[in-house]
Amino acid sequence: MSDSPYIQATKKWFEKFVLALNLCPFAHKPAQEGKIRFVMSEARNADQLVRTLLPELMFLYDHEPDEWETTLIVHPHCLNNWDDFWDFLGIVEELIDEAGLTGIFQVVGFHPDYLFGGEEPGDASHFTNRSPFPTMHILREESLSGAVESHPDVEGIPVANVKKLRELGTGILGKKLKELQEL
Repeated sequence: MSDSPYIQATKKWFEKFVLALNLCPFAHKPAQEGKIRFVMSEARNADQLVRTLLPELMFLYDHEPDEWETTLIVHPHCLNNWDDFWDFLGIVEELIDEAGLTGIFQVVGFHPDYLFGGEEPGDASHFTNRSPFPTMHILREESLSGAVESHPDVEGIPVANVKKLRELGTGILGKKLKELQEL
């Protein structure tokens, strides 16, 4: 279902927001090489979403990073409530452990209402993890470790991102995200 309007909006967000603002300097190479999977989940609840997540973890496990590096699972029909989404990410860690994939994969969450603890709700910093629709990003830990080791200033990435986003302001960022949510 790569032609899904949700996938198209997420790809646009990834290109025009994540890559264009350089929020994740590690994303450019796999994007240029076409090694990022965008998977649409029609899940309507957390149990159904697990049935999308586990096979995708195994798919990546069965494929080398030079074929498929990472996956973004877009699930617009469930976990739209921020607290439910956040709770589910904790369950995902347990699932990865139970599947024997700890140290191999980790999942990062993106959500339209993402909130970092310790930041004011209206702070622009939250937009580093805000996406048009709830999305789970499966990362290979080995690839992530290699990228981190080769980057000259890993600790500076979030600082630079927050500075950049605060300069843009929540008004502009919110408008961009809202435009991407309109299908």
